[in-house]
Amino acid sequence: MSNIASGNAIAAVAALIGDPTRANMLAALMGGRALTAGELAWHGGISAPTASGHLAKLAEAGLLSVEKQGRHRYYRLSSANVAQAMESLMALAGTGPKRHRPVGPKDEALRAARTCYDHLAGRLGIALADALRAREHVHLADGVGAVTPEGERFFREFGVDLTSGSLGKRPLCRACLDWSERRHHLAGRLGAGLLDRSLALGWLARNPDSRAVAVTAEGERGFAEIFGLPEHWRDPP
Repeated sequence: MSNIASGNAIAAVAALIGDPTRANMLAALMGGRALTAGELAWHGGISAPTASGHLAKLAEAGLLSVEKQGRHRYYRLSSANVAQAMESLMALAGTGPKRHRPVGPKDEALRAARTCYDHLAGRLGIALADALRAREHVHLADGVGAVTPEGERFFREFGVDLTSGSLGKRPLCRACLDWSERRHHLAGRLGAGLLDRSLALGWLARNPDSRAVAVTAEGERGFAEIFGLPEHWRDPP
């Protein structure tokens, strides 16, 4: 039996994502955290009862996973593949005609540093990928990534065990197209490990209302000293 999706199957998934309400709900889950139906209803701009119908369709199609805890149901993206598809669609949507809308603080924060499901994106994610390539710790080409032996030692010393089962069975290193920067940042087990370790060290702080992350003073020093990030990594290209 072929695993290649038919045109009808592709169209069905595209139609689900193509609804603005459902697209906003999926985008809200790109931060990697599970959200309740009420929280997702707010992101979709609809009532909770209406949100339940949309969420049921997304879960039935395998785009969302659901976990019940007490009286609440928590929803999250079902896999990194869904997140990758959403990030690619965001990048594609951003190539359209420019809208005359001033960039606000929220937009700038997302462009500077944010989570893309379980890894870092934005200018920080791009700067990390550039620094690791420059040191030949990773190789990226055509959306595929590889970790060098020197890179394996570096990441192990940094505290990221790429052989750990806690990082899942996804590809070790993958390039993910960044929707705001139009360049590739690091995904896969490596990307997830770098985000987890940076949070554990207190280098990054999550924003409870957004997938933007703030770089702490310790993070500024750590990213510069250990990864060699330049002071101007926040500057637009």
